Amino acid sequence: MQPQPRAAAFLLSLCCYLFVAMSPVSALGMDYWHTRGNKILDSQNNPVRIAGVTWSGFEAPDAVVHGLWAQDYKSILKAIRQNGYNSIRIPYSNQMVEANPKPVNISFSNSTGPINTDLQGLTSLEILDKIVDFAGAIGLRVILDNHRSEAGTSAEANGLWYTKEFPEQAWISDWVALARRYRNKPAVVGMDLRNEPHNAGYGGSCWGCGTTANDWRLAAQRAGNAILAMNPRLLIFVEGTDCYKGECYWWGGNLLGAGEFPVVLKVPHRLVYSAHDFGPALFQQKWFTPKTTSASLQAIWIKYWAYIYLSKEAPVWLAEFGTTNKPADIQNTATGSQGQWFSELIQFLGTHQWIHWAYWALNGEDPFGLLDNSYDATPANTSKHLLLSRIQFTSDQKGQRVSRDLKTKSGYNPDRKVCTPIHPRVADP
Repeated sequence: MQPQPRAAAFLLSLCCYLFVAMSPVSALGMDYWHTRGNKILDSQNNPVRIAGVTWSGFEAPDAVVHGLWAQDYKSILKAIRQNGYNSIRIPYSNQMVEANPKPVNISFSNSTGPINTDLQGLTSLEILDKIVDFAGAIGLRVILDNHRSEAGTSAEANGLWYTKEFPEQAWISDWVALARRYRNKPAVVGMDLRNEPHNAGYGGSCWGCGTTANDWRLAAQRAGNAILAMNPRLLIFVEGTDCYKGECYWWGGNLLGAGEFPVVLKVPHRLVYSAHDFGPALFQQKWFTPKTTSASLQAIWIKYWAYIYLSKEAPVWLAEFGTTNKPADIQNTATGSQGQWFSELIQFLGTHQWIHWAYWALNGEDPFGLLDNSYDATPANTSKHLLLSRIQFTSDQKGQRVSRDLKTKSGYNPDRKVCTPIHPRVADP
């Protein structure tokens, strides 16, 4: 017997109501991002592009984002927004979360008058709360990044996601605590599970090796599922390792293993793969030669991380890349140069408009910094700013997506190291 039209409509509306009522995501509100194929979509299923910048410091001994000695945190956030970025990657350490100290490297006045007055006496996590709230108020999104275990200024030395002092359970528990803390903060859209897993051939993080102590893929699944059990609307960002089956790349940048051993999360449409990529100013990799071409660089990027995007299996986020503020390191055309690598990468990201990215770094004290030591809104290098502006992605107040292309208008980070079969540890340049 076929139901009558009115009864059928009632049953349909009831089913829709029950689906929404029981959905773990809808219970947290409709303002969330999710994935479909190789894209990230907003809650209205419009594609969005993460076009952001890393603002570091919470992971360091200071236990707070840098630059607050020079500017008010709201001014720095406004500068990020004013310069066209739509998101911030914020690194932290497990030590910062668990100790939650009161940072002291903050100024409360500068030449303009009082600054950071509402941060006085606050702990690191309370300051992070303030940053998240104001970022959300001005339309910025936040992705938290577990950069290392104890406070420091580099990737974890052992290449793993845990240490003796901060074992895996502490790593997962800290993630769950942050997921709970920002459960009702839609500005926080995702969690970058661990910065630069590496040392695959030396007792560090491998991909697909199957051991609980070393298999980064399995650890990412454990942490990702724990986070999503607390807050199922978050995106889970999983970086690569350095080496896979003897083929080595930048720390965290090698996603070859994801093709054979993909990450599988219990909540669908939440996985984003993440890679890091740098030029010869950081380390003279074997593919930087006098014969380097645009085609050879693209072949390298596609081989190690962009193939996932091109196969439409999952979105890809290039979460770290950058160059110095020297003119030659931005637009030099010499083959094998830093400038060639950077300008070609910008062109590649411009061609593949749904590859997501975050520039390393905002910080004025970093040789790759977008800002200078004053942390005001003026870019440290206008040419670099204009190149990055071509691949930015913003939303107007009506929700219409606008891709910036300035063609129609008008430092290195010393913490990055590389692990290769020949150079398992490379000193900072």
